[in-house]
Amino acid sequence: MSTRKDRLRKLVKVQEQLKALHESRHAAFVAAANAAETEAHELIGHFDQDNSLSSLFPDLYHRRIAQAVVRQEESLENARQEAGLIAAASARTNIVERAYKDVRNRDERERSDRERLDLIAQKRGQE
Repeated sequence: MSTRKDRLRKLVKVQEQLKALHESRHAAFVAAANAAETEAHELIGHFDQDNSLSSLFPDLYHRRIAQAVVRQEESLENARQEAGLIAAASARTNIVERAYKDVRNRDERERSDRERLDLIAQKRGQE
């Protein structure tokens, strides 16, 4: 059967992986928001040019710009949600790390106490 220390060590690892997952998802959402914003600005820039097809298809340009803005807002909202999940995962990771360190320190103290008691018993046995 595994010890509490081993289980906590594994749990710390899992919590760190979960935190990394949320951080990468957050980064992906921020990148998607930036890409949508760039697309909207490029479409707006092309809309005002003389040789643009925007004069032939203004509805298409407006629809694409609106879709880019909606995608940007959705991505930013998803990024905000992931930021909250990152904070929660960080808190859980810190709690589990503290518990793991406490158990590890307690085990080390108990081991050193046993070693001292063994040394004392050996000295008494020699006397």
